[in-house]
Amino acid sequence: MRALIASLFLAFPATAQEGPIQNTIESQLQAFQADDFATAFTYASPTIKGIFGNPENFGRMVTQGYPMVHRPGAVKMLELREVSGNLWQRVMITDQMGRTHLLDYQMIETPDGWQINGVQLLKAEGLGA
Repeated sequence: MRALIASLFLAFPATAQEGPIQNTIESQLQAFQADDFATAFTYASPTIKGIFGNPENFGRMVTQGYPMVHRPGAVKMLELREVSGNLWQRVMITDQMGRTHLLDYQMIETPDGWQINGVQLLKAEGLGA
């Protein structure tokens, strides 16, 4: 019983942040759909902003490397989990061709709120359209 209670308390910090984290990701996806790369760039962490330098470079990377993020058909938020002190939000995106993609978004909290510190495209084995 103590182990169960302890696990609930350990899971609480990630769960408490779930809404704001998911809102950040959803807001960035909406900006991408509108080709508003300047707004999408505001949801990127300082590290990501430093790598790409400006919204145009960032937008180019997304349109060329993550077309399912640029123009998703459907988006479903899955689990938020903590791994080695980092928060990762798993997202399932179905692209416009009906293919399913799993992505992990690493999230960090900054003075400007939750920001996206990286995205990993995962293998979506066993997932159908």
